[in-house]
Amino acid sequence: MTEEYQLRVLPEIAASEQRLKEYLSKEKGLTLQSITATRILKRSIDARQRTVFINLKVRVYINEIPTDNGYEETIYNNVEGKPQVIVVGAGPGGLFAALKLIELGFRPVIVERGKNVRERKKDLAQISREHSVDPESNYSFGEGGAGAYSDGKLYTRSKKRGNVDKILNVFCQHGASEAILADAHPHIGTDKLPRVIENMRNTIIDCGGEVHFRTRMDALIIENEEVKGIETNTGRTFLGPVILATGHSARDVYRWLAANNVTIEAKGIAVGVRLEHPAEWIDQIQYHSKNGRGKYLPAAEYSFVTQVEGRGVYSFCMCPGGFIVPAASGPEQVVVNGMSPSNRGSRWSNSGMVVEIQPEDLLCGQWGMNNGQQATSSNDSRFSSSNSRLLQVMHFQEELER
Repeated sequence: MTEEYQLRVLPEIAASEQRLKEYLSKEKGLTLQSITATRILKRSIDARQRTVFINLKVRVYINEIPTDNGYEETIYNNVEGKPQVIVVGAGPGGLFAALKLIELGFRPVIVERGKNVRERKKDLAQISREHSVDPESNYSFGEGGAGAYSDGKLYTRSKKRGNVDKILNVFCQHGASEAILADAHPHIGTDKLPRVIENMRNTIIDCGGEVHFRTRMDALIIENEEVKGIETNTGRTFLGPVILATGHSARDVYRWLAANNVTIEAKGIAVGVRLEHPAEWIDQIQYHSKNGRGKYLPAAEYSFVTQVEGRGVYSFCMCPGGFIVPAASGPEQVVVNGMSPSNRGSRWSNSGMVVEIQPEDLLCGQWGMNNGQQATSSNDSRFSSSNSRLLQVMHFQEELER
């Protein structure tokens, strides 16, 4: 049989299954020999007081051995011969779109402008060694998208997008640690995420889907105001309904959409700096101890959110025990991101500190010309006002990075 308990324990108890069994035996009246296994369902750190506690939801197996994997498995059936859907981009949006298409009985065909997740590593090394950025293979472009080599955190403050448990279970099914199902702020780690991404790709291919690297979408094929497929830089055409999962940095896609009068919606961005601090310093502050995290606690996190004159200012992508990486997607840009390996063992912690920028903040036409690109001010009849506003924000971002 099994029992579930809500516990509040010291870090050294939470860190050891044997210590946890001994605690359960003492506090819940169970014999130690009868506790055959434990499974942590939820875990969070309470560091509000000087004594730090770990809050646990634990499933206890009494004279019983667990027979399941600990995660809910999704069945992906073969979709060879089924109607195909083109997915542009192999970042998290594209990969999960492809997996969902398989669930629904469609055959996904992914086109990705960058390289596969392993080959990308060579181009990332070139950025640091040679100060050379490949515009098609960098921290933003390539299999896994911007998250593959900049952390793999799986936490969002947003509640409006629904339950994320399905996403976490799919990650576990493809090789991520089951700890992400329990942790309040789940994290896979930049060192472990590439293998998970490869496994997701293999599932897509094994089910009859396709993945094409170094294949950039150059245009949508539109007939009678209906999308019929895409044209690519390889000269190959792919036909079918299209999902654009092109991400934040694919500016050429948004220029094409605007120039061809495809309706797009203006979106705000966040702009700021990345702050780096000694990890030990953050540990000491957050855990209220001159000794820092000690032996049983992870590198400490923090979150900062406030309002200044009605505008949000907040920390973003906080990376305990991590690194700052050069995340430019072009040769004349300076922009950074943060990442952490799974052990979060660096001497440094960092986070973005950003402020909201809304489309209405930018004067119409102020960012309308950029290095010979087409004009996008509102008096250009080729563009809707919505398209114009979106490109103003994009050009503001591009000029700032340049």
